[in-house]
Amino acid sequence: MTSLQDRRTKIATARLALLFCVFFLIACGLGYAVLNRFDPRQTPGLSDVKIYASLVTGTASPDAGHVRFRVLVPWLARPFYRLAQGRFATWDPVMFGLLVADSLFVAGTAVLIVILGVVLGTSLGASLGNRQLGSSAVGLVGALLYLVNFAVPNLRLVGLVDAGEGFFLLALLWSLSEFELWALPLIAVLGALTKESFIPFSMVLTSAWWFSTWSERNADHRNEDRNRARSHSLPGAAWILTSWMLSLAAMVALQRAITGRFASPLQFGLALHRGDDYLGHFASSLHDRNLWYIFCGYCRPLSQT
Repeated sequence: MTSLQDRRTKIATARLALLFCVFFLIACGLGYAVLNRFDPRQTPGLSDVKIYASLVTGTASPDAGHVRFRVLVPWLARPFYRLAQGRFATWDPVMFGLLVADSLFVAGTAVLIVILGVVLGTSLGASLGNRQLGSSAVGLVGALLYLVNFAVPNLRLVGLVDAGEGFFLLALLWSLSEFELWALPLIAVLGALTKESFIPFSMVLTSAWWFSTWSERNADHRNEDRNRARSHSLPGAAWILTSWMLSLAAMVALQRAITGRFASPLQFGLALHRGDDYLGHFASSLHDRNLWYIFCGYCRPLSQT
């Protein structure tokens, strides 16, 4: 029985690895244009790409502001940039490194969507008495909708770091949905190194999950003794709080390593946009056409299914 279970686990792992490779090739194809068709560094609206490119080559200046603290994707792109130097003819080596790094995160995100689709499909199928809903088709359709969305080729694969942030946010959702809370601190640290906005997003997401599952945990606890119930609930809160503290500590340590001075997360947050007009920036994002392109790109295929 154990051997059969191990074999099934190996087959599932091999399938996910194959899916990851397929998604990675698709992502590289979707982002091919940045190699020699156009330069995102010279494109209005993509000015941050110039800073990420300088992080890849190690030439970032202090004038880059808070964007220079988004280091994980450029760090991952650096070895691919060095590999491409003088080897790939007309391909831009810096953009090649960023494209490979972004494609890895896009492919990983698509694989997580497949996994979450299977989990959610199984749960829904069990509640409806239809086990067929637990097939991988649910997750594959979700991954397809993600890959064909406007945001992937136009924002995720043009040298920005949003592909990494999106991956870690989805990894956070996987950790919570599967109750694999041991992974939260690692995801939190890597997400904080990717983009500072990951930290408030992760805090809101984990808090919402904790309160939304409160009634379920209480229902389970009614069938347990008090000590056992306490041992079941406290580790979840401990993992979440630990992930918050580690993400903030990672951001502070990174900024100190780059700037040589200490800045608290509160000081850093207030310094963004010069500490004023947050509501104005939020309102301006609501009428950004890119936001509506992304949502319409998802809603249109869903309305046709």
